[in-house]
Amino acid sequence: MTPKIITAHHSLKASFFTLALLFLFNSCVGKTAEPIPVEVVRVHQDSISMRAETLPEFKVDVHSKEYQGNQISGVVRTVLQDSNGNFWFGTQNGLCRHDKSGLVYFDLKDWNGAGVTVHVILEDKAGNIWVGYGGGIAKFDGNYFTVYHEKNILTKSSLWSMTMDKNGLLWVGTTQGVFTFDGKELTPFEIPEGKINNSRGISSAKMIHYILEDSKGKMWFATNGGVYIYDGITLTNISEKDGLASNFVNQIIESKKGGYWISTSKGLFKYNGKELTNMSENLLKNKEGIGCAFEAKNGTLWFSANRREIYSYNGKEFTKTPIKENNFDPLPFQLYHDQQERLWVVGFKGAYRLENNTLINVNRNGPW
Repeated sequence: MTPKIITAHHSLKASFFTLALLFLFNSCVGKTAEPIPVEVVRVHQDSISMRAETLPEFKVDVHSKEYQGNQISGVVRTVLQDSNGNFWFGTQNGLCRHDKSGLVYFDLKDWNGAGVTVHVILEDKAGNIWVGYGGGIAKFDGNYFTVYHEKNILTKSSLWSMTMDKNGLLWVGTTQGVFTFDGKELTPFEIPEGKINNSRGISSAKMIHYILEDSKGKMWFATNGGVYIYDGITLTNISEKDGLASNFVNQIIESKKGGYWISTSKGLFKYNGKELTNMSENLLKNKEGIGCAFEAKNGTLWFSANRREIYSYNGKEFTKTPIKENNFDPLPFQLYHDQQERLWVVGFKGAYRLENNTLINVNRNGPW
């Protein structure tokens, strides 16, 4: 799929030059590529499930001899509470689920038979759980996992982001760019290359960190070349030339109060559809930037800054969450509110929940 591309600088200006500019930028990005078929394997959950109590303990530091709690995993990438109230965790050690019977791990494999790191977990309208991981995509229908493999695109370190649009089409963000997936084929969606971010362990010029479908049906992509917005015909780019402090974009959130939040390696920005506002100039130090973010039901924005600090913003002021000493001090990969509106912090060193201004480590034994 090869959309037309323009820049935010031009798309935001209405003048008699508009048609000429659109004509200039309407050339397709890259060449049309053929859809890529995937291999499909269907396995029953019982054949790959393992009870937590039968497995060795995970540590937050494999070199430490001290007891560190019976962790869900040393690294938890993502968490989702499904419509039935079950918690799903995507970890460096694969996929697991906590339900009324306890904690169960599912031994998903990549196309080469190796274990996987899970980066994304979604639930679709039918209640299926979709899992995106390094090495493949899986759909769980309550009994069976349908596993989709492709060895050149869905590689061990490729898939990093994923979302399903209102039409049920899956959008997959990888180190090799964006692909749509219809259950049979991966179709390339061309987005211009950015730059490699040398401050991250894994990076590429085509890296897609996050994908969002907004309330108007537009697709937003967080890339190493700024933000790209697709309206069904045209790609619009928002980048440093438009006021972002960095083209390395981590996440995009549509605000319930209007506009969008954009987190970057050098700051948090609010975008009202026309202008960018730097919201975090006084928060950052050591150029650590803004990491993960999410907006609660009441409109409060939660985000991580300077790697390990957690802030909230109520529309008027920023509040730093006081983290008491002797916690594991996790590096957040995701902030999340469950159905009870409890704040979860998952990342390097396991899973945590914020209670009474203290991060409580949630390990295999809870507290749930």
